[in-house]
Amino acid sequence: MGKFVVEPSKRIKTLPPYLFAKIDEMKEEVKKRGVDIIDLGVGDPDLPTPKHIIERLKKAAEDPANHKYPSYVGMLSFRQAVADFYKKRFNVSLNPESEIISLIGSKEGIAHFPYAFIDEGDYALVPEPGYPVYAIATRFAGGEVYYMPLLEKNNFLPDLDTIPEDIAKKAKIMFINYPNNPTGAVATKEFFEKAIEFANKYNVIILHDAAYTEMYYDGQAPLSFLEIDGAMEVGVELHSLSKTYNMTGWRIGWAAGNAEIVGALGKIKTNIDSGAFQAIQEAAIEALSSSQQCVKDMQKIYQERRDVLINGLKEVGFNVNSPVATFYVWIKVPEGYTSADFTALLLSETGIVTTPGNGFGPSGEGYIRMALTVDKHRLNEAVNRIKDIKEKIFK
Repeated sequence: MGKFVVEPSKRIKTLPPYLFAKIDEMKEEVKKRGVDIIDLGVGDPDLPTPKHIIERLKKAAEDPANHKYPSYVGMLSFRQAVADFYKKRFNVSLNPESEIISLIGSKEGIAHFPYAFIDEGDYALVPEPGYPVYAIATRFAGGEVYYMPLLEKNNFLPDLDTIPEDIAKKAKIMFINYPNNPTGAVATKEFFEKAIEFANKYNVIILHDAAYTEMYYDGQAPLSFLEIDGAMEVGVELHSLSKTYNMTGWRIGWAAGNAEIVGALGKIKTNIDSGAFQAIQEAAIEALSSSQQCVKDMQKIYQERRDVLINGLKEVGFNVNSPVATFYVWIKVPEGYTSADFTALLLSETGIVTTPGNGFGPSGEGYIRMALTVDKHRLNEAVNRIKDIKEKIFK
């Protein structure tokens, strides 16, 4: 008998290593040397899920009605809670029956979205630097990716006027993400209006990834894409409870917007997954419909952390802007370094894990990302470690 050979598909073979998996490998190597690691790499909140949400889960988990297969599109009571949240937070009216669908976290929704709209040879317009799943999901669905660079000179907003006409005509989806990961940028009303105009001109569906709208500072609440006139005709907004309520491991979110677009995504999900566990949906209802004091407390903690890190980095001599949203800080690397070089230097010399900007796309070269996912004392320790090697950094 011949030797059995496992032959992965072409889509797996051409897949780049998932960015954060590679960082984990580097981190483990440094750990083996006995170095105390300060991990500012992956955007996973260190704060616990608020107690009242956990209590609701416990109660819901004991209800036998929640032990069965859930609805594919989500409990109507969950979708109603989402609609109520949109009305209260953004003054947007949504029909919970046709314009909202539950997601097993917004990553799942992003990953499945191209399957609903992309045929072989179709294009998706993808921001870069950006969340890697937009491009990966497009390619998995047989589509082509056209990258929209996010440049500091444009306030990290894509310049839609530079997209070639022939690409625009072949595009089916435009992914946008504000507040933005990794840059921390926030979109203006004018940008959203321009995106809607573009969508109408070329018949392109907009998917707005809005996972960070509640993680803002200095009272500067970001817009929802759905607030803008015409948005409901051309797109959907994906949202997640992961960052807002420190529920990354719970895997619950939603897509909201144009009923036909939401429905098409629902058809894909019906054939691929069986919906989110109802007890988690009940916990999500508790999160969305009870007091939002826990969100205000979270914002205050991250704002304090942001200020410690930004002020410290500026003292060291870094060129860094203070984000008004997200828990990411997007930092220009010192002259003479690539993103990867500087990430490696910080890890080997100080034990600080950061994410190289080029891992999010070519326009991220020359930057690193730090996440505010350790307490302010550890951030202060990180700043002090960087100060200790200042001479080595700024050669």
